[in-house]
Amino acid sequence: MSETPDLGKPQFASHSWLEPIVVVGIMIGSLVLNRRKNFSIFGGDQWDDRSARGGYFALDDEARAQSPNPMKIERFCGIPIKTPDSSRWANNIHSRILYKFPFLVEMFYWALNYVFYSVTKATAATLVPAQVGVVAVAQQHGEDVLWFEHQSAFRWLFPFLESDYQHFFMAYHPNIMTFFNRIYSLVHIPGTVLFLSWYYHEAPNANIFAVARRTMTLGNFIAFAVFCIYPCMPPRLLPESYNFFDTVRQEHAESVWVDSKSVNQFAAMPSLHFTYAFVISCTFLYHSEILRRIRGKPTRKSTLTQVIYAVLAVLYSILVLSVIVATANHYWMDAMMAMISVTVCFLINRVFLLLLPLEYCVCWALRLAKPLPNVGGNKSDNGAQSPRYRTVGAYDVV
Repeated sequence: MSETPDLGKPQFASHSWLEPIVVVGIMIGSLVLNRRKNFSIFGGDQWDDRSARGGYFALDDEARAQSPNPMKIERFCGIPIKTPDSSRWANNIHSRILYKFPFLVEMFYWALNYVFYSVTKATAATLVPAQVGVVAVAQQHGEDVLWFEHQSAFRWLFPFLESDYQHFFMAYHPNIMTFFNRIYSLVHIPGTVLFLSWYYHEAPNANIFAVARRTMTLGNFIAFAVFCIYPCMPPRLLPESYNFFDTVRQEHAESVWVDSKSVNQFAAMPSLHFTYAFVISCTFLYHSEILRRIRGKPTRKSTLTQVIYAVLAVLYSILVLSVIVATANHYWMDAMMAMISVTVCFLINRVFLLLLPLEYCVCWALRLAKPLPNVGGNKSDNGAQSPRYRTVGAYDVV
């Protein structure tokens, strides 16, 4: 290996403005693709299926007038809670906009996720003793990870040094290294947004989509908590003696998503890149119906389609893992912890339902009727049209 290895070419300068355009374009496309086509915001469309939904919707105007603050008793994770019903404001303009473009709800929660992430940097700094400093603590944690991987009794789990993996591509496959550098940021935010937009349209029903989205969101919050209490320096920031190179940010190339004062540079463990990738891969595998075929259950997809989704499931995780390790942004263990986190989040994802009363109160305060999503054209498994606004036991945003 030469003293100055080939780091591959950096990201294009256009990344600084192209990436936001790509993400905004995906979001706008998602709004259009997942809109309710037979509903006009400013038209005379009314929700005319109240009697079929029961509950508050079944009340006539006179009964509704006598009950200015109707409450519903709903059960969340087995806990009965009274919640306000804001369906009376279904014809308010902002309710109608949300009903026409239900994907706006998803976009709101993505923004909320980013707000929580943006405070992890400051929170981690406040939790570390001032005389020590977060940089020193994060470096020690990064060195501890390398020791655990390659010197502890568990070293058999990690047969390759991250630095060796990186130098393999720099020495023998610089073109692949360039490819990794240029897609490092693209597979994270734009790729994940594209996946959620696609699955919102393709999921069999809203409940199945909700499992994937809740799992990913809960994985976010677990990672945010770890970032605060266990700041971990990525390999690229460790001292030169560890022989890592920051290939993505050479020549001042930087993604707009990480070139911000709110970005936490010591958020290596667990890897959010791989958290998202593992959720996406598991969803692809589920969507392929390969598992149904193995269990001898009937499938609706052709064999070729099943194989394509199954191959995508495997290749996407391998690609993201290779990218984050070869660019010295993560350790092997970061990905392993991400897999464990996603598995736990999948098993307990319904804990988010406990936040639904808060969501209903917010809708009530905003005079906003929250519609059911338009996942898969808002069709249930038997093809029946779902009710427009939330009812007991219906799919919810959280």
